Amino acid sequence: MKRIGVLLLTTMLLAGQAHGQAASGPTASTLACGTLKGESSKTGATSRWTISGPAGNSTETGVLRSGPRFECVEGAILTMEFTSSAGHSIFEAYFPDGTNIAYGHQHIVRRGNRFVLPIQAKARIAQQFRAAFDYHCRLVMPGDPIHPDTRADCVL
Repeated sequence: MKRIGVLLLTTMLLAGQAHGQAASGPTASTLACGTLKGESSKTGATSRWTISGPAGNSTETGVLRSGPRFECVEGAILTMEFTSSAGHSIFEAYFPDGTNIAYGHQHIVRRGNRFVLPIQAKARIAQQFRAAFDYHCRLVMPGDPIHPDTRADCVL
């Protein structure tokens, strides 16, 4: 009887170790959005993500509190959000023409299922993709002022 108890205890310990290894092993996610693709993987505390598209590949690594989380907008624009280990949240949008924009998450608002970006972003987005977003006039920066003629496009 003693042998069976020791055998069961040993089996439980080994099973627990194997379960722990599986839980801390690598995890991965992928999202294709038109000609763009976002891939991420996490091993231990380190996240690695790659954005692939017509302009090439961009790969980064870091220790993140959350993310990266990918989303597809209008079937063509790949967005990515993450929070660094220091607590800084970042939003990035990648466009099929190879351009991208990035803002701190405090400058991005979600209204329903749409992203609301600072009005200053509108001029940096190709004309054919501007309607995919709404815009706000909350981000006041002396070096990047809001032009009076663009205020009419602000929803917030």
